[in-house]
Amino acid sequence: MKRYVNLAVTVAAVAATVLPALAGGPRAWWVLPLAVASSVPVLWRDRALIRVAVVVGVATTVSASLGAPPLLPVGPLVCLYTFAARASLPIRLLGVALTAAGLLVSLLYPRLDVEVLRYLSVAYLFSYALGTSTRARRAQAVVIAERDRRVAGERAAAVLRERTRIARDLHDILTHAVGVMVVQAEAGPLLVRHQPDRADAAFATIAATGRDAVVQLRRAVGSLHEPADQPLDQPGLDHLPVLVERVRAAGLDAVLEVDSDPPLTPPTDVGVAAYRIVQESLTNVVRHAGARSVRVRLDHSASSLTVSVSDDGRGDGASDAGPPGYGIVGMRERAHACGGTLRTGPSSDGHGFTVTATLPLSAPAVR
Repeated sequence: MKRYVNLAVTVAAVAATVLPALAGGPRAWWVLPLAVASSVPVLWRDRALIRVAVVVGVATTVSASLGAPPLLPVGPLVCLYTFAARASLPIRLLGVALTAAGLLVSLLYPRLDVEVLRYLSVAYLFSYALGTSTRARRAQAVVIAERDRRVAGERAAAVLRERTRIARDLHDILTHAVGVMVVQAEAGPLLVRHQPDRADAAFATIAATGRDAVVQLRRAVGSLHEPADQPLDQPGLDHLPVLVERVRAAGLDAVLEVDSDPPLTPPTDVGVAAYRIVQESLTNVVRHAGARSVRVRLDHSASSLTVSVSDDGRGDGASDAGPPGYGIVGMRERAHACGGTLRTGPSSDGHGFTVTATLPLSAPAVR
């Protein structure tokens, strides 16, 4: 398409320059060659703009100085437009200087013509302004394309983050609920025969855990239908007592300890991360640790919340039946997502396993 446009511009320039030279009656022999030299090279201006501009400008200046100016110097006007539209700043300045010099020479020699000078000055200014406008539109198109590309990338990244978040939520909800329900269901038949009251409590725990899992699954899946900036209704720090009580009902000596009220209200993502980390840790304790007791502790400082989950089990930090360590990896990702850190390992006394998450109480600085 660009080739055809360039050819059409060249044909128009040749027609506007050569045809008046042919129709002007008897002329000196040099009129037609100069008219051709001042228009035909426009065809190659994309390949060698400066050389084409010099040839066209010199031919036009010589023609005008010898007394046979074309009706309109279309060739130089096209070259000036090309300078303004496509060339770099130094080349544009060079093009303006060469055009101004050629224009002054052709109008001052052999005699000054103020009317022609005014007429051609307006034409050259219009040509340069038109080229500048084209350059600005092209630059704007590049900016818009870059913005669209960046927005598309941000949307893709947001979709990936949302999918990762939903996958973590579904993993935490299902593994915790299924873990508690499996433990209670396995103990149920034994309790029915020997301790009917505890059996009733076990079955009640199974039902409550199942109902809570259904509610949380609905919330997690329902978030797919909500706007991206819609805050999600997820459990936070206020739901930890219920979570610990459910583990206690599963047969563990579970305790929740809170050192004091937080000096700052934790951000929503910090509360959700703390809840999910505790939930995943308790799930691992219930299903794999072989522990008799577990302690959940919240320690607040002026700038952070420290969540620790310690048990007296085997101390190997075994995770669920999925890929090795997936639960710990998920907890670490949750901590990192809100600017915090996660440490895991055997307890300091050598008995059991401890998960410690340090989460900021204020949004992390943007780098």
